[in-house]
Amino acid sequence: MPAECRRILILGGTGEARLLASVAVKTLPRNVEIISSFAGRTKRPQDPPGIVREGGFGGADGLTKYLREAAIDMVIDATHPFAATISAHAALATAATGRPRLMLRRPDWVLPKDAQTTFVNDMTAAARQLAAQGGRAFLSTGAQQITSFSGIPNVWFLVRLISKPKEPLPLDDYAIITDRPPFSASKEAALLQSNRIDVLISKHSGGPLPAKISAAVTQDIPLILIRQPSKPHGVHVETIDEAIAWIQGRL
Repeated sequence: MPAECRRILILGGTGEARLLASVAVKTLPRNVEIISSFAGRTKRPQDPPGIVREGGFGGADGLTKYLREAAIDMVIDATHPFAATISAHAALATAATGRPRLMLRRPDWVLPKDAQTTFVNDMTAAARQLAAQGGRAFLSTGAQQITSFSGIPNVWFLVRLISKPKEPLPLDDYAIITDRPPFSASKEAALLQSNRIDVLISKHSGGPLPAKISAAVTQDIPLILIRQPSKPHGVHVETIDEAIAWIQGRL
């Protein structure tokens, strides 16, 4: 008699989620189906192995309905640290359905001791800090919250996006570059130097320290880092191996 099918939903959109799906497909029993879900905001260079689902769920209620209708057995929240809404919805939906939920979190960055760092709680606070400093800013926060920086005088922005926006950005003075990670240390250093950047704004996303941060510290460029939003309570791990072990313990 064949083993009962078990279905695992990975809420993805990160490199960690892609790697988890790849390892899970290779190491877990054949009766385990891996479903990777993406919001679909940006083009993906490559889909992870397993089943791919694209698009939103329709809030916590929609995700609750999906978990029941798709017979999902457990949920892995491997979303970006700043994807607070879907993490909150996952907590509510798994609580409503009784499904186990695991959060795969990135460890905090270990910043060099000589980093000139200002931590702020959100984009609005980052914009206020930038307005006070002025200068030539490398804005590497992504496309979703750029409007927070509109109307700041005496600041030139270098904005890096994965794809070119369809509409002009709501900034007074800026240039756009389109590129996709990973970025080498030499390339990041050259980018900062050639654009005469004197302040860098970034989300404190965690994980391995990005080359842009190391390059900025080396060039004595001040950092404005936005703290991660608070996460729902629940079990969390920081490595793929720990996530696989958690899954195996529930099969």
